[in-house]
Amino acid sequence: MTLEELVEQFARNVAAQTDAIHRGDSRTGNKHARQYTAALQALRAQGDTGRNALAVLLKHPRTDVRAMAAGFLLRYRTAEAKSVLEAAAKEGGIGALDAIMTLRHWENGTWTLDLE
Repeated sequence: MTLEELVEQFARNVAAQTDAIHRGDSRTGNKHARQYTAALQALRAQGDTGRNALAVLLKHPRTDVRAMAAGFLLRYRTAEAKSVLEAAAKEGGIGALDAIMTLRHWENGTWTLDLE
């Protein structure tokens, strides 16, 4: 799979997971979480090249996709990722809680998303 295909797989499945959560369908949501996690692992295996590919999602039209990508890019694109997360935190909804918690962990030094 190309980097672009992996990025698309990540974005598509983050969005699908959010949509499943809104429907109350955790089984489908978990399926999509596994798929975007697999794409993320493949991107991480490419090092900076994979992280740079993922960074295009910081400008994705969907807040949930932008915020999820930002969470995984905080150490590498700190200012841009924090800006995305701060904006998501203000929008409300499921993504806001994730963004708030990610920022809180970043600020208190317990953020480890790039180590998982």
